[in-house]
Amino acid sequence: MPDRAPRTSVATHCPYCALQCGTRLGHGASGTVVEPSDFPVNDGSLCQKGWTAPAVLDVTDRLRRPLLRGPDGRLAPAGWDTALDTVATRLRRIRDEHGPDALAVFGGGGLTNEKAYLLGKFARLALGTSQIDYNGRFCMSSAAAAGNAAFGLDRGLPFPVADLDAADTILLAGANPAETMPPLMRHLRKADLIVIDPRRTKTAERAALHLQPVPGTDLALALGLLHIAVSDGWCDKEYVQERTTGFDAAWRRAVTWWPERVEQVTGVPVAEQRAAVELLGEARRAYVLTGRGAEQHSKGADTAAAFINLALALGLPGVAGSGYGCLTGQGNGQGGREHGQKADQLPGYRRITDPEARAHVARVWGTTPDALPGPGRSAYELLDALGTEGGPRALLVFGSNPLVSAPHSAHVAERLAALDLLVVADFVPSETARTADVVLPVAQWAEEEGSLTNLEGRVLRRRRLLPPPEGVRTDLEVLHGLAVRLGEPAHRYPTSPRQVFDELRRASRGGTADYSGITYERLDAGEALYWPCPERPGGQPHPGTPRLFLDGFATPDGRARFAEVDHRDPAETPDADHPLYATTGRVLAHYQSGAQTRRVPELNDAVPEPYVEIHPDTAARAGLREGGTARVTSARGTTVARVRLVGSMRTDTVFLPFHHPGAGRANLITGTALDPRSRMPEFKVCAVRIEPGSDAP
Repeated sequence: MPDRAPRTSVATHCPYCALQCGTRLGHGASGTVVEPSDFPVNDGSLCQKGWTAPAVLDVTDRLRRPLLRGPDGRLAPAGWDTALDTVATRLRRIRDEHGPDALAVFGGGGLTNEKAYLLGKFARLALGTSQIDYNGRFCMSSAAAAGNAAFGLDRGLPFPVADLDAADTILLAGANPAETMPPLMRHLRKADLIVIDPRRTKTAERAALHLQPVPGTDLALALGLLHIAVSDGWCDKEYVQERTTGFDAAWRRAVTWWPERVEQVTGVPVAEQRAAVELLGEARRAYVLTGRGAEQHSKGADTAAAFINLALALGLPGVAGSGYGCLTGQGNGQGGREHGQKADQLPGYRRITDPEARAHVARVWGTTPDALPGPGRSAYELLDALGTEGGPRALLVFGSNPLVSAPHSAHVAERLAALDLLVVADFVPSETARTADVVLPVAQWAEEEGSLTNLEGRVLRRRRLLPPPEGVRTDLEVLHGLAVRLGEPAHRYPTSPRQVFDELRRASRGGTADYSGITYERLDAGEALYWPCPERPGGQPHPGTPRLFLDGFATPDGRARFAEVDHRDPAETPDADHPLYATTGRVLAHYQSGAQTRRVPELNDAVPEPYVEIHPDTAARAGLREGGTARVTSARGTTVARVRLVGSMRTDTVFLPFHHPGAGRANLITGTALDPRSRMPEFKVCAVRIEPGSDAP
């Protein structure tokens, strides 16, 4: 049995964003206390969420016993054996009647590497289903698709965060780290920042240059910046010739995006376009970084590719002191997409359609390649198919709250209600958990061991300070219990994170994301290990790869690929009935669907209700006033929010945070158009109208 005695203090990491700031947890007079450590990404600092993270451990509505929905429609406490027996029996019945793909799994980008790995294994072996995806599809998938195509692999930042300290210029396309990951700003203090964002965010306020395009036109702007870089002589021709392919095809697209045309489409003045390229071109050390604002579109992969094209033309990727990167969002957004909970991937970032990959993973799992299902539906397509003819009839949710976080959330609620069985594993009664047939209480971050991979590809150790409360199990224990009840051998689903990680190492060996040379012992000894970190013959440890591409890209010929992309309008543009753009995003006090942060008094008091930012002139035309309520309506639904007048907003655009539930859900209005490559939904732009609201949100 694992040691469950509480420890005096542990070195671990914040449970929120992909910076994974270093912290030390300990016991204080009033409970668990946190202090920042000198870990390189946070350098002794924490944001408001990090400082208050221990408060989530003791929330009054913490789940402590399994819950079963009875004949009266109410959730009532039950024992673990009863709950797991019920789930397994109903899963078997549905599978026997409708086939294995009638069972589905929805994971999360906050799960540890061990949990993400075992969840993918459980879905494909214990359930036999192809229907598994996760909420990271809503986060980094567009940049991942573009990065894989351009560089041969996808790692959010192919260099350590600390490298940004020495930058002269950094372009941030659709990223607001001053609110979403504040400690990162310590690494951006010396650089001239170019911020591309329709809003004047906290990050934009610190910028040397703020470009404020029409929502949905980032791709046109990126093409225009490439046009200027080439036509004004900033292109590094020697780099392009020696280290890339595909420039001519990419240039044929960009050549038609002269600055005046870009200004007409995006609203960004020609002078500002040229100033941005000059800042990048004159810098000795420059970076181009993208975030969700550029990526959460039905053309998000092409937009990320266009910014990669710009970086390549300037000769930045694979050069010490410069580069391109994606600011990964969720806590384990990087590791979560590497080890098999994504519909098209197997552990080690292997393609599930690759025969060699299937054979390797099958050997590790003790099965045959033919026993592994093929690719399944992407996240929104999976949710959209629930309860339909030919779609899944049972769904298991781990580490996600799609009732709030998924687009067109009223429709998602209907689909969840159409299921024969909904099972949610969580530590608080999230909005999705409250609708479930079975709720399984699982351990929190400070109560479990494991590993995560931060946005720079560094593998980190999560360490347990406290045992889980009585009646609470770990996700690994839940998966083990269900798998055994479904007829799987017990040894196939270890409950020890260390055992699972050792198997993950073997499964990832030889893959793009090779963890085979990483061990808990090396991590516990303080080694900084970035993947790929293969196991070397003869036992000589591999040092890891903090900086990728310095000697060549991960493509067959070692060259980066320019992408031939062109601008197209978003799936939905304003019209007479819906004359405004709406865009969504995060705020400093809250995280993701808010299921955790809304339970922390200090954070909830900072932003207690949904709001909508509107330019005063736009508000006046709609009859809205500061502090009143507004109804924001798209073709899919209406959300209600408190009005905030913001003079820096575009007059054609409104902004809503997406952290709140109920009638204030921003995702009641967002659209379902998907990027054809990444399957990313178009969160960042939809057409709306606004009018005074009569009810409080």
